[in-house]
Amino acid sequence: MSQHLAHISLVVRDYDEAIQYYTQVLGFTLIEDTVLSEVKRWVIVEPNGSKGGCKLLLAKAATPEQEKHIGNQTGGRVFLFLFTDNFERDYALYTSKGVAFTIAPHTEEYGIVAVFKDIYGNLWDLIQPHKK
Repeated sequence: MSQHLAHISLVVRDYDEAIQYYTQVLGFTLIEDTVLSEVKRWVIVEPNGSKGGCKLLLAKAATPEQEKHIGNQTGGRVFLFLFTDNFERDYALYTSKGVAFTIAPHTEEYGIVAVFKDIYGNLWDLIQPHKK
């Protein structure tokens, strides 16, 4: 048996706003943007250089209940974990583009980490794992 996570749905306010943020600010690659109806699109982005790993499905909130969860899909916990091969490069780039870090860079037993908020307020760990 072989399984893997293909996409994680991220509820967003607006497709174009989300695409701009994730591609222009975080440097992700737009993989797909397909119109499904007048109000729904299939939008997939992935971190630059992810080599076929899990991707984000940017899903526009369609109901008031979904809108309430934009930016808080995990009740205030860190939601996504973005691994990098060069923490200092990515931290400097994100900081220069106005990304808000809520926890400063520090070293943990598993690597160098800092926590940032995306455009909607979702919390992310930026992590450079220690080499084993």
